[in-house]
Amino acid sequence: MSTLILKNIHKSFGAVDIIRGVDLDIRSGEFVVFVGPSGCGKSTLLRMISGLETTSSGTISIRDRDVTHVPPAKRGIAMVFQSYALFPHMSVADNITFGLRLQHAGKEEIARKLTEIADILHLTPLLDRRPKQLSGGQRQRVAIGRAIVRNPAVFLFDEPLSNLDAELRVSMRVEIAKLHRRIGATMIYVTHDQTEAMTLADKIIVMRSGKIEQAGTPDALYADPDNLFVAGFIGSPRMNFLGGILEADGQVRLDCGATFRSGILPAPTTPSAPITLGIRPEHFTGTDEAGGTVDVRVDMVENLGGTRFVYGTLKSGQAVIVEDRSESALRDGASISAGFPARKALLFDAEGRRIRSSDTANAMAAQ
Repeated sequence: MSTLILKNIHKSFGAVDIIRGVDLDIRSGEFVVFVGPSGCGKSTLLRMISGLETTSSGTISIRDRDVTHVPPAKRGIAMVFQSYALFPHMSVADNITFGLRLQHAGKEEIARKLTEIADILHLTPLLDRRPKQLSGGQRQRVAIGRAIVRNPAVFLFDEPLSNLDAELRVSMRVEIAKLHRRIGATMIYVTHDQTEAMTLADKIIVMRSGKIEQAGTPDALYADPDNLFVAGFIGSPRMNFLGGILEADGQVRLDCGATFRSGILPAPTTPSAPITLGIRPEHFTGTDEAGGTVDVRVDMVENLGGTRFVYGTLKSGQAVIVEDRSESALRDGASISAGFPARKALLFDAEGRRIRSSDTANAMAAQ
């Protein structure tokens, strides 16, 4: 069952188009993350779902009810902001139950829900404190508790961890993931941090310039991106992109001098075509199983304890990142050979679109 459906959503500020024809179907209980660079429209889209921004055209439905022009308070949503937006003069307990008291809920219901939520969010020892007596992570948990108490159809999170330090962000990601599994609610989460998207989401929506570039599970977007933008945005360190030519027989010739057979043929009308090859740092292997091999001059080695990344330069001058699993010490200026299996190499055409094996079959069938 769908909890939220967006149909042909547009948003313009004067002559400037911010959201351009978004269609989206979010299933009940899904954890969906909107991700993309600054200015891509992800926060604007979230605010339109909440009702804080009006919709220029299109429809928004929540649980089969058209809420496109319904006020925020009547949409059945709850929102957690980047800023905690807590009442400083109220205790934690009063902040959490404020919405229930506005609705004139009974004392027993308020006490029952407060006990339940405090237990879920580990806030029981803090109920008598005021926000100034809490850490950043504790304040964010109070803000989440205030949202949960309303039992909304959809939870909306607008970059809720941006104000936290790195260590606290990791622990809060774990807490939010546990919360979703425990209450099974539909959640929509906005972030510019693709690591948050990969670790939290059931489904990721990658946005650029007001449009959805690709939607899918974290694993699907990582392994099977539709275009250069998604391939480069998802993954850390980012995917390597190497220029080259795809010959008529499926041979790939890279600008750095490496060659390998891809198993993909260009369209019959294009005997050879410029392409971009994408290969992730961890897919470089020893040369014994390689489909292609590149020579890398080491510029810097990043040692992260459990793994090392070599930042280097190819003969063509292109920068490359290689995950190094050897135990040998590498010095700046050294040269290494890095091979990669052909099956792990992704090809993109001159417009940045993914070239897949099915593209070859379709081209051959058209002859």
